[in-house]
Amino acid sequence: MKLWDKGISIDKKIEQFTVGNDREIDLHIAKYDVQASLAHAKMLQTIGVLTAEELQQLEKGLQDLASQIENGTFTIDNQFEDVHSKIEFELTKTYGDVGKKIHTARSRNDQVLVALQLFYKAELINIKSKTKDFFETLLELAETHKKALLPGYTHLQVAMPSSFGLWFSTYAEVLIDDVYLLDAALKTVDQNPLGSAAGYGSSFAIDRQLTTELLGFSTLKYNVVAAQMSRGKSERTIALALGSLANTLARFAMDICLYMSQNFGFISFPDELTTGSSIMPHKKNPDVFELIRGKSNKIQALHHEMVLITNNLPSGYHRDYQLLKENMISAIMDMQDILEIFNYSIKQIEVKSIDLNDEKYQYLFTVDNINTLVENGMSFREAYQKIGGDVQSGTYSPDTSKEHTHIGSIGNLCLNKIKEKFPK
Repeated sequence: MKLWDKGISIDKKIEQFTVGNDREIDLHIAKYDVQASLAHAKMLQTIGVLTAEELQQLEKGLQDLASQIENGTFTIDNQFEDVHSKIEFELTKTYGDVGKKIHTARSRNDQVLVALQLFYKAELINIKSKTKDFFETLLELAETHKKALLPGYTHLQVAMPSSFGLWFSTYAEVLIDDVYLLDAALKTVDQNPLGSAAGYGSSFAIDRQLTTELLGFSTLKYNVVAAQMSRGKSERTIALALGSLANTLARFAMDICLYMSQNFGFISFPDELTTGSSIMPHKKNPDVFELIRGKSNKIQALHHEMVLITNNLPSGYHRDYQLLKENMISAIMDMQDILEIFNYSIKQIEVKSIDLNDEKYQYLFTVDNINTLVENGMSFREAYQKIGGDVQSGTYSPDTSKEHTHIGSIGNLCLNKIKEKFPK
């Protein structure tokens, strides 16, 4: 069944190419299509297109379909082009001509669009919630290990003293910036496009404000062409937000892979969280973090894909938009999996005691020692040259007693302030 069927037989190769794997992808948005169809039916009843009895029948049919979707028994057979044709077929099969009325005053264009907007909104809220869980885990780890010193690096060279508390809370605070972008994406999709039909509205006196309220959108996309043009723009915005979050997770995962190696040896994980080698029995590989890194980098590429698919398209609907769904939905689901496994794994991190008297860390405190000379009356340039000369001559002896106390330093992490910054 096709919603656009006019009784003309379609070439099977053309049909396969144009439908693609929409049937599988659409299972992710099925519940939202039912939700939007229910709101649309209620609106049609208020403007006299449906009787109260007809609405009652459609409500029962849509609720039955929602139950099938919830319990996993809902399927989309090959005879259907997508979830939208499947739902209309089931309503028509049960209620006859009443089922055929459900599509009045809407197009498949705004039907797909509103279901996607509802899906994106719900999943972005889930991603934000999982990000908050991860954020709180990192702050707890920062508090637990705030006094455990860690060598800091620039250019991958030993630089200045850091701490595990600083490291964990670094990524916690950077996550806040990512949530700002998630919130922007949420605001972008929280606009009701239903009623824009094929992109130019309808001659029916539909009540778009009512469907906006019924579907829980904070506002609607007033201009019907603008509503259609949100297809692609929403995906680009979401991909940008997901890419920012993925960048943070990928960099953190890279730190972990480095710090687990024997050359660093700063952290470890229980054996059951690592994998081995088929020929090297001593290996404890950080495969989970390497996959987090790889999957996160794949998500960062999504924005470029969304831009290229939609770039320079004229106003109105184009079938190119169909190509946005699969990788967009996949990235959203992958991001949730990444956040869950990262949070699960990082809770089991084993922080090792690091001997900062080791020869390779002997210059870790040069900056602190320069600052001590400055506090004792020497100019910074003279102090820099003094310590630099000691390093060159091999006479440098580090003083590790200096404390860092300013806001955001290893001695003053401001964890409560960071926690307060997380968007409500």
